[in-house]
Amino acid sequence: MRIISLLLAITTVAIIHTHSAHHGPSPVPAALAPRPIWSKEKANTWYSTKGWLRGCDFIPSTAINQLEMWQAPSFDPTTIDKELGYAQSIGLNCMRVFLHHLAWQEDPSGFKQRMTRYLDIADKHHISTIFVFFDDCWNESYHGGTQPAPKPGIHNSGWLRDPGKRYYDEPALVDTLKAYVKDVLTTFRHDKRILLWDLYNEPGNSNYGDKSLPLLEKAFAWGRETDPDQPLSAGVWSDHLTTLNAFQLTHSDVITYHNYEGPEKHQHCIDTLRPYGRPLICTEYMARLRGSTFFNVMPLLKKNNVVAINWGLVTGKTNTKYAWDTPMPDGAEPKIWFHDIFRPDGTPFDPKETDFIRSLTK
Repeated sequence: MRIISLLLAITTVAIIHTHSAHHGPSPVPAALAPRPIWSKEKANTWYSTKGWLRGCDFIPSTAINQLEMWQAPSFDPTTIDKELGYAQSIGLNCMRVFLHHLAWQEDPSGFKQRMTRYLDIADKHHISTIFVFFDDCWNESYHGGTQPAPKPGIHNSGWLRDPGKRYYDEPALVDTLKAYVKDVLTTFRHDKRILLWDLYNEPGNSNYGDKSLPLLEKAFAWGRETDPDQPLSAGVWSDHLTTLNAFQLTHSDVITYHNYEGPEKHQHCIDTLRPYGRPLICTEYMARLRGSTFFNVMPLLKKNNVVAINWGLVTGKTNTKYAWDTPMPDGAEPKIWFHDIFRPDGTPFDPKETDFIRSLTK
């Protein structure tokens, strides 16, 4: 996703804002008040049990967007199983996976069953999961049913914002979104296979800016009211969005962030976020043409004990092997892939790269 470098000013932020059961619903007592943010001690104790986590933002190669991944007719557990096997083969152990409220709205029970099926497959491959609820990136509108075909050579031509433009056109949608978040969190609030709930991907992107703050605030409120065992977070990604950054950094149980810069600037980002005293989880990095690679950034993340989640596992319908701003309308193979590690048949883009990842994960 399109990222601006993260160089947050902590002083500015401070000024702006002072094995259990896997399955089945787990009701939240109505009398309980929303839980507070985790203490730093609780967050760091939680993190100390996880080891070094590394993985990808994952969507199967057969899906162009979140709806194609999660709607019943196109849900593809065979491909998910195969491709998570590729991840396991190079020592990856964590995936970040986007949901979409419309797939839940169409079929709440079936949607949660498919989430459970995904978690079963991931757990078989010793992979934990970060689920993402909302997203401000790429196409503003969405529809159920058959999803569009990829536009040749266009990065993420079919990816969907959630809820996107409809949130502003249909005020009553907020009731659906609240029911969606709280139902999913209630159902999976004790599931140990889920590492983290990422409430909102890149709030303020697509020129929304602070317009995204009310939904971000609601997402955290709904999460606190449901009180899952897993931490809640929303990742900072742009140094321009100071109000949003302040809210995210002061309301997240653990700090998540995006950075597609080279090692020097990425290290500066880590050093800037360290004073918050919470675990650091990089939920997007690795854009080869931007100087963020496995060779120069993944070792830095391991050295700093930061979770390392790159964009893309298997190249497919999302077309994220093509660069953000460099479309190739003829659909030709780019000499250097922007994101992604494997082809659908399991062969790597660069065998030296996968060998290097194995050397870090063994």
